[in-house]
Amino acid sequence: MAPQKLTEEETLTEICTIPGWKVIFGGKLLRIFQFKDFVEAFSFLTAVALEAEKLGHHPEFRNVYGMVEFILTTHDAGGLTALDFKLARKIDTLAHKVLS
Repeated sequence: MAPQKLTEEETLTEICTIPGWKVIFGGKLLRIFQFKDFVEAFSFLTAVALEAEKLGHHPEFRNVYGMVEFILTTHDAGGLTALDFKLARKIDTLAHKVLS
C-alpha cells in the first residue's frame, strides 16, 4: 500500500517534532547540514543512503564540499507522508552522531 499524503494539519503537527526542517514548495521538507569538510559530509551521505534504502525512500540531496542539503517528499503520494518524517528523523539522528 502506498503511503498516504498527510493533511495540512498533520503536516503542521509533524514539522513541530523535527527542529531545523522547513516545509517548502507546498509539499517538501528541506534541511541543510554543515560539516567540517567533504569527507565528513560524504560519509554522512553514505550513512543516510543506507538508511534510506532500508526504508525504500530516496531523498533528493545536494552536496557542496561540507554542505549537504536534503529535500524530502513522497512523489507517489503527491506530497508529504509519514515516511518523509520518518526519514527526516533518521537523518537527524545520523547527523547528530557525526556532529557530536
